[in-house]
Amino acid sequence: MTILALEFSSERRSVALARNGELLAEAVQQSNARATNAFGLIETVLGNANVPREEINAVAIGLGPGSYTGIRVAIALAQGWQLARAVKLVGVSSAECMAAQAQSERIYGRVNVVIDAQRGEFYLATWEISAAERRQVLPLTIVSQGDIKARAGQLFVGPQAETPLFPSATMVARLASQNLPAFSDDALEPIYLRDDAFVKATPPRVI
Repeated sequence: MTILALEFSSERRSVALARNGELLAEAVQQSNARATNAFGLIETVLGNANVPREEINAVAIGLGPGSYTGIRVAIALAQGWQLARAVKLVGVSSAECMAAQAQSERIYGRVNVVIDAQRGEFYLATWEISAAERRQVLPLTIVSQGDIKARAGQLFVGPQAETPLFPSATMVARLASQNLPAFSDDALEPIYLRDDAFVKATPPRVI
């Protein structure tokens, strides 16, 4: 299976192409929160791997948490690709992606993956990681800055952590190749733990 992977949840945006678990090409761009040269990254990867679009069987997306705009761009691209080519869609947690990357970089023990959630809050998930196993011991949740400080002395990884780690499209592709379930195009949603809050505008007065 040939997988095109998109990981736009952090300021380090990346696209990767893998076939049967083997990386064919990757392109990375350091970006601000709202700018993504998505099509340029995809063209670079396909060109470097010399793989035509018709050979893509699945599109894997890093679903965050992270940059809501970046994740939405990735989802829109994936949905468009499925509409045009009827490819399989696979969603991967960006926190899980970083835990897998920590394991691949031999960062072992109790590892806290932390991602800025804005509003003075953080997404936090914890794994026990060894060379042979990666086991989640605390599911992804939103915590306060005080909760982070209370864990002083523990190991933190993430885009803004003392041990910097960014989710990568290469790892998204690797995880997606492990028989993860496919999504319908309308089921792909960013991982966003807060409840939606909408305030209806007051109708204008008619004079």
